[in-house]
Amino acid sequence: MKIYFIDSFTNEKFKGNPAAVCFPVNDLEIDTMQKIANEIGFSETAFVRQISNNNYSIRFFTPKVEIPLCGHATLASAKIIFDITPFASLKFINCNNVELLIDKVGNKIRMQFPVYETEEMEVPRSMAVALGITEMINTRYSPVNKIILIEIKSAHALEDLKPDFAALINSYTAINGVLVTAMSEGDDFDFHYRYFWPWAGTNEDPVTGGVQTFLAKYWATKLNKTKLNAFQSSLRTGTMSTELLDDKVYILGEAVTVLEGQFVL
Repeated sequence: MKIYFIDSFTNEKFKGNPAAVCFPVNDLEIDTMQKIANEIGFSETAFVRQISNNNYSIRFFTPKVEIPLCGHATLASAKIIFDITPFASLKFINCNNVELLIDKVGNKIRMQFPVYETEEMEVPRSMAVALGITEMINTRYSPVNKIILIEIKSAHALEDLKPDFAALINSYTAINGVLVTAMSEGDDFDFHYRYFWPWAGTNEDPVTGGVQTFLAKYWATKLNKTKLNAFQSSLRTGTMSTELLDDKVYILGEAVTVLEGQFVL
């Protein structure tokens, strides 16, 4: 099986978020894909199969579970397809039959994702303590993504967070992760964020595109603007741009190939 390692949401190797992209010749069992994702150990591994022309099926697996949407693995998959085919646009269809339209915009790749609503939620104090947060400005919940959103006041405080992941897992159940975000304190970006998800993946995702399905609208509403620049202040760091258009969000980013090889099944 052909396999690639891609660093997404960056133009530098060993930055951004690494994703594995697999191109199986035949359909694989879910258990096999899960074992491969666990073997690789990245936050997500994508399995891509061509349906017809520039239409592809795509499935995403963390080391623990299958998830329906993943921004950086979608970007990584598109990067490879654009590199090895003549296509300038393509369509992915995920496990829920959601269509993800992808095209090139200069040296960047633009992905069209759905927009999901958030609802009010009271976050337990034990979660804030586990995250190391002393003050929360706002808390929301994305039921489609099963992700809690917490806004805090300082981007510097966000960068300095050192969660207790054992305590974090015990603070809540039946979610995929918790996203902590803050308004930018500089001019280059509109907001910063970090995503912790020991329930479903790794402790922290280096750069997360899929959360823009609700985070882009959250900040677009708060800042009264539709085009936004985001910075993920993880250890590896990463950047992306978003544009909100009605019930769709466009996510723009770059990616770098770091490995090409064969996975022996």
